[in-house]
Amino acid sequence: MKTINYYMNLPYKFEIIEDKNEGGYIASYPDLPGCITYADNFNDILNNLIDAKKVWLEAAIKDNYEIAEPSTENFSGQFKLRMPKTLHKTLAEQAKNEGISMNQYCIYLLSKNMNLQK
Repeated sequence: MKTINYYMNLPYKFEIIEDKNEGGYIASYPDLPGCITYADNFNDILNNLIDAKKVWLEAAIKDNYEIAEPSTENFSGQFKLRMPKTLHKTLAEQAKNEGISMNQYCIYLLSKNMNLQK
């Protein structure tokens, strides 16, 4: 049986989101469903994450709940995309007008539409 120390030392990814409505920060471990915490300021959120993870794992072990290990998806940053020739032509022309590669132009468009760039 795996111990709490085993799970505590695994590199679980966590997410921290600023709560713009109420203030403070909300943090969670996506691989540990329901393992969520909150802090009024950013300096406290990491300690709260560690505490939340420990309490969550202790409860899961006590209740014989199956604990997922950290997901190990790796992304290369590359994918193939097929598109109509007319769209390809338009993108290539717009990229040329901007003085950048079509790859850079497509990344710009994707990130702009995902609200990653402001």
